[in-house]
Amino acid sequence: MAQINKPNEYFDISTWTATTSAISNLNFSPDWVWIKSTDSGNGHILFDTIRGANIRLSTAVTSGESTRTDELMSFDSNGYTLGSSGNTNDTNPFNASYVGWSWRGSDSSAVSNTNGSITSTVSANTTSGFSIVSYTGTEANATVGHGLGVAPKMIIVKRLNGTTDWQVYHSSLGATKYMEINTTDSVGTAPNAWNDTEPTSSVISLGSRIGTNASSAPMIAYCFAEKKGYSKFGSYTGNGSTDGTFVYTGFKPSFVMWKNTTTGSTNWHIVDNKRDTFNIVDKLLLPNSNSAEITQSALDLTSNGFKIRVTNGFVNTSGDNYIYMAFAEEPLVGDNPATAR
Repeated sequence: MAQINKPNEYFDISTWTATTSAISNLNFSPDWVWIKSTDSGNGHILFDTIRGANIRLSTAVTSGESTRTDELMSFDSNGYTLGSSGNTNDTNPFNASYVGWSWRGSDSSAVSNTNGSITSTVSANTTSGFSIVSYTGTEANATVGHGLGVAPKMIIVKRLNGTTDWQVYHSSLGATKYMEINTTDSVGTAPNAWNDTEPTSSVISLGSRIGTNASSAPMIAYCFAEKKGYSKFGSYTGNGSTDGTFVYTGFKPSFVMWKNTTTGSTNWHIVDNKRDTFNIVDKLLLPNSNSAEITQSALDLTSNGFKIRVTNGFVNTSGDNYIYMAFAEEPLVGDNPATAR
């Protein structure tokens, strides 16, 4: 597997205040942008190039997409343009600070994919292992092409109309299981979510569950394959100690999202290296909640992974399982090898 030596050509992080009108610090044109206010209760707002600028989703709610003409106005060659600041604007309100996580998809227009029984529209970057997949559900067993050329390790799906929980497939849990990014629930069992079938190098399998395949409903899926030096999707077991589990990723992480899959009533959490510039990392955002950033010690970001540093159940209950997704700041070895923080 070829290594990605310059992760910031495929994923990067931006921060700004309400006076900013354009984000222009990226080395690519983003295809998926996830924005959250760090100091207010404004939502986690997601935009992608298949659905189009100003069409938003939120990870913290069950509702479908909605159109806003004053939020993310355009996807640009080195970032994105924001709407004018205002109190009703979730991406740029008055007196707020923000973080935006951006992923690069295809370098050209999205294409039709007929690999599955359902024809999909796909923006795929096979180098970084990320694709955006749009399809119309059937509520019957089906397959959908994802365009990655290798099997995805993690898939996040949302129905775009109606009221439905987000659905998450993670390879460490398997195709009979699912998670919901908008809830604090532990892992659920539903063979009809992914038709009890692991994704392949060409397709995602779907059952009759409306969260992944509602009849005649527009659906969106964000698919992630693992790439050396750039991304990792795995699990770890808590040990309940301040000398917590070390998770090897093979790179210096810039972004980590994790969730306890064993015990319910635990939040999803996101940390990154732009909001937290030194260890112990303690600035947490919760994808299932619109709450502002909370301060709670969690882990160290190291040159080759992350190390749990507390005993709290949200990150380190003894014997509990946790899934995670991580993206790199720098690979462990390469053109600009990672060093410790």
